Amino acid sequence: MPAAGRLTAGEILSGYLHARAGDFLRGLRLYGESGADTAAADEAARTLRGAARRISGALHTYRPLLDPASADQLRAELGWLSGTLAQEHACTSRLHRLLGALARLSGAVVPQPGPAPAGTGTAGAGRTGTLAVGTLTVGASRAGALLERQLTLARTRAHSSALQALGSSRFHAVADAVAVLASEVPLVPLAGAPAVEVLAGPGEATEARLLDAVAALPLARAAHPYNAEALVHGLATTSDGETQDAPWHQVRRLLRLHRYTQEVWCAGGAPDPALLAAGQALDRHRDAAEAAAAAANAARTPRIAPTTAYALGVLHADQRHEVEAARFAFQQLWQKAAVTR
Repeated sequence: MPAAGRLTAGEILSGYLHARAGDFLRGLRLYGESGADTAAADEAARTLRGAARRISGALHTYRPLLDPASADQLRAELGWLSGTLAQEHACTSRLHRLLGALARLSGAVVPQPGPAPAGTGTAGAGRTGTLAVGTLTVGASRAGALLERQLTLARTRAHSSALQALGSSRFHAVADAVAVLASEVPLVPLAGAPAVEVLAGPGEATEARLLDAVAALPLARAAHPYNAEALVHGLATTSDGETQDAPWHQVRRLLRLHRYTQEVWCAGGAPDPALLAAGQALDRHRDAAEAAAAAANAARTPRIAPTTAYALGVLHADQRHEVEAARFAFQQLWQKAAVTR
């Protein structure tokens, strides 16, 4: 920011939080005006989630400049809200992803729940030669119907939870706190120091945590697309897969926090394209890992037909391939980002 040398840390942080609080309140207004328009309600919910995550990220990173009690309480409540609102979208995206993968793998006519949200397609479309899919038509249709029942039920419950949350006194308290934040940020005296002297430290600490987390990843192994060794471990058991995925999910969260930290300085400028692309690769990783877990969970349904279980097993394996593809993409993107750093 050109004017950063003449501004205090509090002025820059307040400007950012005012803007994000305004985004939150705009999303809230749009949600109230959406009525029966599902698309408008979804867009409003995305606006609310994005603003909530950014406010929470700034409150976390720049906590030394803020009243700790106020910052911690609001951050916890925003985490609750964004997590609650994200569940319905996650169920919808997961269902589209899995049904699309079943159709791709088998050529079967698999029931579709409607237009897929943007960005939910699988990275390996058309890549049928990597799996011994066998004859999947009957099993895929039944597997698709089972997944639709399970994930539609989960989506319905998530929708009900979101509606309850948005109508609760807890949410109204959060909205009131954000409205206050739109005009007044609870700064401490340290925030009166020049921005160039104060803001860099918390940002560098966030970046250091990210770099440490990336350094702990098996990036050398991820340099091989569709790595068979990793797939053997990932397909062994659900717990093995979850253990293997957890460090990547942590990097995804830290990378997002780092990007939000950069936004405080950029004042609405374009995000770093390299970091944005790396984050998108980790989003695909998360989506594929969760889809694989949903397929494995469906396969544990009692008394399902062997052909259905087989189709779900193939689907699980396909999504673990997508996990490895996303890791490979992240490894390539991170190398490029490191070169330009």
